[in-house]
Amino acid sequence: MKLLRKLPLLVLFTILTYSCSTDSVEDNVEAITADLVVPTTKTIEIEVLELINDHRLSLGLNALESMSVVKSVAYTHTDYMVDNEVVSHDNFYTRSTYLKNNAGAKKVSENVAYGYTSAQSVVNAWIRSEGHKATIEGDFTNFEISAEQSKEGKWYYTNIFIKK
Repeated sequence: MKLLRKLPLLVLFTILTYSCSTDSVEDNVEAITADLVVPTTKTIEIEVLELINDHRLSLGLNALESMSVVKSVAYTHTDYMVDNEVVSHDNFYTRSTYLKNNAGAKKVSENVAYGYTSAQSVVNAWIRSEGHKATIEGDFTNFEISAEQSKEGKWYYTNIFIKK
């Protein structure tokens, strides 16, 4: 009987643990510095943003606007993933806090990916994933993406969404 009363709490904990953009208390505060870089936009990045906005518009949702500060934060994380050869949401809380403090964000979420060789393939993968799709279709106003290749030619992606 006691277990039955705790089940909703356990379910909530499990959902939050596996959420795509969970804030983590263990995030490294120094992962994002004041010296953010806004790299030149790549064709694949423009294509991803256009595909996401086309998807949103097809559902009657608002198109999202790009923001250079969001791009720089996304780039910082993608660079981290390439350097560490890992796909992760490490330091999400730090990125979220930075965007809340410096971009006027009230809400922040992100999608990450690895290995997809085209804009269409990465967007299709995100749309097939319930959590990633929810982010793409969420209540946001701005977004940006960073797509970087490792030395081996593998693509890493960080797509950040904010609501101002």
